[in-house]
Amino acid sequence: MDNLITLVNKIQRACTALGDHGEESALPTLWDSLPSIAVVGGQSSGKSSVLESVVGKDFLPRGSGIVTRRPLVLQLHKIQEGKEYAEFMHLPRKRFNDFAAVRKEISDETDRETGRSKAISTVPIHLSIFSPNVVNLTLIDLPGLTKVAVDGQPESIVQDIENMVRSYIEKPNCIILAISPANQDLATSDAIKISREVDPRGDRTFGVLTKIDLMDKGTDAVDILEGKSYKLRYPWIGVVNRSQADINKSVDMIAARRREHEYFKNSPEYGHLTDRMGSEYLGKVLSKHLETVIKSRIPGLQSLISKTISELEAELTRLGKPIANDAGGKLYTTMEISRAFDQIFKEHLDGVRPGGDKIYGVFDNQLPAGLKRLQFDKHLSMDNVRKLITEADGYQPHLIAPEQGYRRLIESCLVTIRGPAEAAVDAIHGILKELVQKSISETVASP
Repeated sequence: MDNLITLVNKIQRACTALGDHGEESALPTLWDSLPSIAVVGGQSSGKSSVLESVVGKDFLPRGSGIVTRRPLVLQLHKIQEGKEYAEFMHLPRKRFNDFAAVRKEISDETDRETGRSKAISTVPIHLSIFSPNVVNLTLIDLPGLTKVAVDGQPESIVQDIENMVRSYIEKPNCIILAISPANQDLATSDAIKISREVDPRGDRTFGVLTKIDLMDKGTDAVDILEGKSYKLRYPWIGVVNRSQADINKSVDMIAARRREHEYFKNSPEYGHLTDRMGSEYLGKVLSKHLETVIKSRIPGLQSLISKTISELEAELTRLGKPIANDAGGKLYTTMEISRAFDQIFKEHLDGVRPGGDKIYGVFDNQLPAGLKRLQFDKHLSMDNVRKLITEADGYQPHLIAPEQGYRRLIESCLVTIRGPAEAAVDAIHGILKELVQKSISETVASP
C-alpha cells in the first residue's frame, strides 16, 4: 500500500512541473482528481508545530503575521536507513541535510514569487523529505486564515487567503485536516467554520486539537476529543506541541514526542484516550486513511488519465507533424505549408474546389445588373451632351467639338458607374477573404 502514496507523490510532482496546480484550465486537471490532505487553521493555531511534529524536524518559517504565503506541498517518504534529507522540486539534484537551510529556502522561494511584499501566491512550493522517522504521507500546508490585514498587505488579503483555502478543500478528493487550539472556543475556530461550509457532514474532515496543555485550570477538552461537543466522522486527535521556550532551546523533536506521550498518559482527564492522541499517532492515522482513499480512487484516476491521453493525442493529430527546431527545418516546413496553401487557393479560383465560381457570378450578374440600373439614356441625351460641351469650351463654330468637352462627358459617366464598380470590388474582396480562410483551414487539416 505504501507504493500507492509513492505513486501519487510522483504524479503530483509531474503535475506541478507541468503547471497543473488545480486551477481552472481548458484542459482536464489531474491534480484535482488526486487525493490530498490540506492543512487548515487560523493564525497562531499551532498549524506549523503540528506539521513539524509529524515530520520530526524544525523546517517551517516562523514569525508574526502571515508567514505561509504560498501552498507548501509536503511529501514525506519513509526510507529504511540512512541520513534524513530534503529536496525541493525547483532545485533538482540538490539535497538539504540542514533543515535550517530548508526553512530559509522556503522563505526565499516565497519572496521570489511574491517579491518582498507580504502578498500571497497560489503557485505551490514542492518539498520532499526522506527520513526513517516518518510515514509515507502527503500534506498541503495552506496560509493561515486571518481576520485583518497588517501593514504592507492589501485589504483584500483576508478574502484572498480564504478563497485560496476554499479552492483546495472544496474539492471532493481533498481530506481536510482542521487545526483548532483548545484554549479558544471551538465555535470561533476558523478551521472548523470553513470546513463545515464545504464538508457539512464531516465526512472528509479530521479534527486536530492543539494547545491542550495551555487550557485554563479546571477546564479540559474531553468532550471535544470524545466527539460530544462537535462530532466528526473520524475521532478528534489531540496534540501537545513544543512551547516557545522549547523551540528557543531547540529541544529535540524525539524528546518532545516522548514528553507529549507522557502528558496524555499521566493526565487524569486524558489517560483513557492516550492510545489515540499525539502527533505520532496523527501521522499514522492520516497515512493509513490516505492509502484507503487512494485505493478507492484508482479506477477513476485510470479512467481520467486514459481519457486525457486520448484527448491530447487527438489534439496532436489535429495540430499535425512537429516542426523542426533548427532554422533550416523551420524554413522547409514553412515553404511546404505555403506551397500547399498556394495550390489549394489556386484550385478554388480555377473551380477545382468550390467557391471560386462566386467571383464569376459578380462579373456576370451583379456588375451588369448594377450598370443596367444606371440612367445612361438620360445622361447621354443630346441636350445633356450639348450642355456639357458648351459649358466646358463655350460655343465653337466648327464641326468637331473640342477635347475638353469630351473629357467632361467621359468623367461624368465614370462617376456614374463608380457605385456599381465599388460594390463589385467589395463583393470580390469578401469572396477572396473567405476563400483564403477556407484554404488555410484545408491546408492545416491536410496531412
